[in-house]
Amino acid sequence: MNKKVDLTNAVWAKSEMSNGGDNCLEVAFVDGVVALRDSVDVGDPDAKVLIVSRTDYDFFTQSVRAGQSNLLP
Repeated sequence: MNKKVDLTNAVWAKSEMSNGGDNCLEVAFVDGVVALRDSVDVGDPDAKVLIVSRTDYDFFTQSVRAGQSNLLP
């Protein structure tokens, strides 16, 4: 997806199951898309952020909850 997204005011969240660690996946719902980043990169201006459609995010999370084990090659 090639969409320029302003993450300046993004509200990032991570799972309560992360136990407050700094090596977790964080998610932000911004401008109709979903932004994903590694919490280790917080504050790094050069950090990579993955932007996916809300539909793709929903399909992925539904598959995880359903126990699909072959989500990655």
